[in-house]
Amino acid sequence: MADTQINYMGLTLKSPIIAGSCGLNRDLETVQKLEEAGAGAIVLPSLFEEQIEKEIREFDEETALSSYPEANEMLSFFQKRHALDDYLKLIKKLKAAVSIPVIASINCYRSGTWTDYAREISEAGADALEINIFYLPSDPLVLDETIRKEYLMIAREIAKMATIPVSVKVSYYFENVAKSLRDLSYTGIRGLVLFNRFYSPDIDIEKMEMVSGDIFSSRSDLHMSLRWIGIMYDKTDCDLCSSTGVHDGIGVVKMLLAGANAVQIVSSLYTEGVGAMKSSNAFLKQWMDNHNYKNIDEFRGKLSQKKIKDPAFYERAQFLKYFSGHKHV
Repeated sequence: MADTQINYMGLTLKSPIIAGSCGLNRDLETVQKLEEAGAGAIVLPSLFEEQIEKEIREFDEETALSSYPEANEMLSFFQKRHALDDYLKLIKKLKAAVSIPVIASINCYRSGTWTDYAREISEAGADALEINIFYLPSDPLVLDETIRKEYLMIAREIAKMATIPVSVKVSYYFENVAKSLRDLSYTGIRGLVLFNRFYSPDIDIEKMEMVSGDIFSSRSDLHMSLRWIGIMYDKTDCDLCSSTGVHDGIGVVKMLLAGANAVQIVSSLYTEGVGAMKSSNAFLKQWMDNHNYKNIDEFRGKLSQKKIKDPAFYERAQFLKYFSGHKHV
């Protein structure tokens, strides 16, 4: 029987398949069912720095507290404190109910207050902390180096404050993705999660207004993560975890072959329920048995850029070469 146990960020997981950060993981019963279905770990829904600050601003506008800086500062502190206290209670409740690792998550876009909270999250019993950083480089006057330095600062500060393993979930909005990922891996973090997924804008052409795009990923979305995990397999000083686009066991196996240490799934848990976790684990074990693999280390990274005969397959030039031989019908 295939052994799917793996080591991720120093944590022992019975399976490389993690229930990624989402609202489902706030519900105790659901988390228990995910554990029964074979989840290696769960990532809690994120504490959103931007959302909390938005609520503070709206309350400030309604009460005109902006005229009183000290009152505004106190309000900001207590609202953040309230959000954190609720989060710490959630961590403790879930840790008492399941045996698999519980990974906390903070969604932030700058260094500061949240780095202090890393210590409290550690003390509440979380097994690890995932920092979800997203900064859309939409301002042409902001240099890529400025954005990259902010990512590095957040990673260093939180890794320093936390007493538990820290991973950083990032986007691919860098001029030099490989360098940015490599540099992040040397900040003291234990894992990189590739890549985060945020709501995308869309347009309702009848109502002529902005609406949210698809909130769930599609299977084709895994290719970006697959490419960069395959490329970075031997180039970072930390573990690699894939995110976005993995909906089933086939996607899980692909990511492991590319070099991922762990794989997160979310959208299929919403669309198919906890059964998606169970079927993905069953597929992984059956695939390993069919190929005579006793453990994941025997094949992880086997199809990474470092180990395949034609490393250029991971490069964009290969895409152009593929289509150059096709004719219009």
